Amino acid sequence: MSFDRFLADLKQQAVAAGVSQRALAEAAPYLVYDQGIVNRDRGQRVFGQVFTEFARNRASDGAAKNAQARIRMHAAAFSRAEKEYGVPPAVIAAFWGLESSFGAELGKLHTLPSLVSLAYDCRRSEMFQKETIAALKIIDRGDLTASEMIGSWAGELGQTQFLPTHYFNYAVDYDGDGHRNLLSSVPDVIGSTANYIANGLKWRRGEPWLQEVRVPQNLPWDQADLTIKLSRSKWAQLGVTYPDGRALPNDDMPASLLLPMGRTGPAFLAYANFAAYTEWNNSLIYSTTAGYLATRIAGAPPMQRPSAAIAQLPFNERREMQHLLVRAGFNVGTVDGIMGQQSRTAVKAMQIKYGLPADSWPTAELLARLRGGRTAPVASESLVVR
Repeated sequence: MSFDRFLADLKQQAVAAGVSQRALAEAAPYLVYDQGIVNRDRGQRVFGQVFTEFARNRASDGAAKNAQARIRMHAAAFSRAEKEYGVPPAVIAAFWGLESSFGAELGKLHTLPSLVSLAYDCRRSEMFQKETIAALKIIDRGDLTASEMIGSWAGELGQTQFLPTHYFNYAVDYDGDGHRNLLSSVPDVIGSTANYIANGLKWRRGEPWLQEVRVPQNLPWDQADLTIKLSRSKWAQLGVTYPDGRALPNDDMPASLLLPMGRTGPAFLAYANFAAYTEWNNSLIYSTTAGYLATRIAGAPPMQRPSAAIAQLPFNERREMQHLLVRAGFNVGTVDGIMGQQSRTAVKAMQIKYGLPADSWPTAELLARLRGGRTAPVASESLVVR
């Protein structure tokens, strides 16, 4: 249908959801279509770096110290949030730093044109219709005006980049001014982020989230998978230790072994709370970096660096591998060159089939096996974030 017809239907849905005519009138100048937003959404590629490169840039010593300084600066709000929601200051501060550099990088685009344009686009229309209506509800509630709603091109708002549905459902007024302002009120940002992590992402109070470990060379690599949980005592029996060689606790706390770059890269035990990170952003590189940065802010030492460079397949070869995995009967999501959890699960299955170390890391050796003599490049396909 035409955009005008679509917008009229969307406004009817908003009214049915409780949005007032006043809020619709205020938002009207911003409910316009922007083809440039749709083009950016369809062409985006992110997190193409390997984990160690991304973490070196975003979870450095300087980033950890900056976050620690913010925690000291806003100690009262962080302390209150931890008491009320059970989320450690380091966890909140890591997301705050990664998402907006503590409010310095909020984005410069009006939110409503982005949302309504993505809602009109057929690819994720239903999702962004809900987000547009949530943004209108934020205006209706008096938290922000339509003109104040400025953020990223994809419609996220505030210093920890909430989608409007998360903003509406989890934002709290922590400074007592009667508004939930995640753009300019630091107490509101801290309290709201803690509320979302605790109640939206189901954080488990008092439990760890990520911990670096050392793994032996004879580990059964097929056990290194976020879908497999073993007790710490079992991991210890398999030879997993702390990085300095100390033994893991001999207890029943379940954890998965996370190898973001395969068996020769960094290794972590990922606990139940790590699910909050993958739910926040399902890119494994982002979620691992966010969890690792939080451990650094909380006082953990820098992770051990790989003894040798770890090769990552070029983008076109990763996409080709996904295409071949689809041919082999696997569901990898969109063939986009970004090795998300579905792709890694398929990689692991084929490594087991070919008798290769099943660490879920895509290698040139596995690609050669999958090709079976076929080396022609695969046609380009649509790109979306994994």
